[in-house]
Amino acid sequence: MSKRVPAWCKYSAEEVEAFVVKLAKEGQTPSKIGVTLRDQYGVPLVKSVTGKSVREILDEAGLKPAVPEDLNNLLAKAENLRRHLARNKADAVDRRSLELIVSKVRRIGRYHRERGNLPSNWEYRPETVHLP
Repeated sequence: MSKRVPAWCKYSAEEVEAFVVKLAKEGQTPSKIGVTLRDQYGVPLVKSVTGKSVREILDEAGLKPAVPEDLNNLLAKAENLRRHLARNKADAVDRRSLELIVSKVRRIGRYHRERGNLPSNWEYRPETVHLP
């Protein structure tokens, strides 16, 4: 994959950063922002145009999500599975799936704590996680 901006890309780095901030203020996640810029604006890769990732741009603008997107998606999956298991108590397969997801949440949480994306005292507690 080339790190140079393609000649057909008609947006400058400042314009792409403005698009990223605008889309974030509309409530889009970083991955959704990248897809929107690719599909609607013709920006191949934000990092190749601006030199910064979507997450770095959001961090500079003060719009960085409190929980990283990959972890947030896993938390939502675990919450949905808990609701399912509350209704279907005999579902042993999904009980095992929940154990695997919780393990992954803890592993990814440790990764983000080590890199400073989460507070150092962050810990996964299922009873405190409630997503809409």
